[in-house]
Formats: sequence, structure tokens, C-alpha cells
Amino acid sequence: MTAMMAYNRISQWSSALGICAIIAIIRPAHADPRAVVELFTSQGCSSCPPADKVIGELAKDPNVIALSMPIDYWDYLGWKDTLADSRFSARQKAYSHMRGDRDVYTPQAVINGSAHVIGSDRDSIESAIKATDNSAGVMSVPVTLTLSGKQINVSVAAAKSPTAARGEVWICSISKSVPISIARGENRGREITYHNVVRNLLKVGDWNGSSGSWTVPLENITRDGVDAAAVYIQDGNREKPGPMLGAAITSLR
Repeated sequence: MTAMMAYNRISQWSSALGICAIIAIIRPAHADPRAVVELFTSQGCSSCPPADKVIGELAKDPNVIALSMPIDYWDYLGWKDTLADSRFSARQKAYSHMRGDRDVYTPQAVINGSAHVIGSDRDSIESAIKATDNSAGVMSVPVTLTLSGKQINVSVAAAKSPTAARGEVWICSISKSVPISIARGENRGREITYHNVVRNLLKVGDWNGSSGSWTVPLENITRDGVDAAAVYIQDGNREKPGPMLGAAITSLR
């Protein structure tokens, strides 16, 4: 699309999307990241702030999709996490069941849907990324995420490996930066900034190994504070999550 074509279409788009939406159309999301890093964290965990900082650093790397998934099982310790979602707690436990261990803790980073390490250990995260990169099918499927008017377009290429021939496609609503002042609990008196916080998860569809595309209305994923979106293809299902097969992320503003 030329700059003139983009200019001529400005008047047709919602003013709420603004110029950034046009840029997103011209520049699709990075199609080949090497890792998805999910941090299970809590505002009520005194060990978590260093991990939250690491996720902020990883979020700046265009080759890594770093996501914060605040859990709710520490809410009884004196402070109710304002970003927590019980679905993230269930997701963390589902990962544990799939691995066959009982390792559910905070801060825990899950890399590419398989390896897990302490979320504040940057070197271990990098090592896990390299190790999972060597697994057949992991992050092998190109994914493109683009913003067009009032919808997001998801495109998935055909499978390159027989071990990555099916999965589920999910889209995440993301708040890129959320500062929180914590009044009670283990982190009382601190203001902590959380990065790439997942605010909602929506299943887009099932992928059967062939190239495919889906369209998601923006109204289905946006809410106050949401300014980015990520999409991932994952082997297995919500109850039995497997390796990450591909992913992409884009700004909505």
C-alpha cells in the first residue's frame, strides 16, 4: 500500500484508531519470533518484582514475545492482585500437569509452552529459549498479525514440520505497561510496573496444518488500557497445553 493510498483511507477509519493503526497496516507484526515467554507473577509475591523487570526487558526484544500472566492464588496473603485472572492460575497448573510435575510457583517463566525456570533468572530464560529452539516444530510456523480498520487479521502459514501439524489459535489482549501502587501484603508501599499484561484470552480457531486466516473484530479484544495484541498457535488445548508452534504481536496504538 502506498503512502497516498493510506492517506486517502484515513477518513474512512475510526478516529479512535488514529495514525498508529495505519502504521500497523503498513508494517505487519514480526512474523518469526524465536520464543514466547509467559511469566506467572503476583503483586502479593515479594520475589516477583525482579522477574517483572526481566519481562519488561524481554518485551523490548523483537524476537521474543514476553507476556505477564498474573495469578490469583496468593490473594489471601493480604493483598488482592488487581490484574490477576483465575484463568492464568489454571493455565499454570495445566502446564504442570502436562510436564508431570508439581512445580507451580511465582515467579515462574514458561518458555515456548514447555520448559520452566525462575522468572527472575534471565540467563536461565535465555538457556531455555535456546534449548526449546532445538525441539522439532517449536516456533516453526510463521504467523502474521495485522490491524485493518476495526478488525485484526490473523494469518498462519502451512506447517513446515510433521510434529507441528495441528493446534489452537488464541489471541491475547495486552496492556503494555501498567504501574500499580501496592498498599498491603509482601510488596506494600511499592509501585511496580507490569509489562505486556494479558488482560483477556480469546480462542480464534483450530489450525489443521494448512495455511489459514481469521478475522477478529477489535471490539472483541479491546477494553480500557489494552494497547497491544498477541496471537499464538499452541499444540494441545486449554486443558492440556503443549509446545508453542508460532506467534506474533502488534501494537494497537
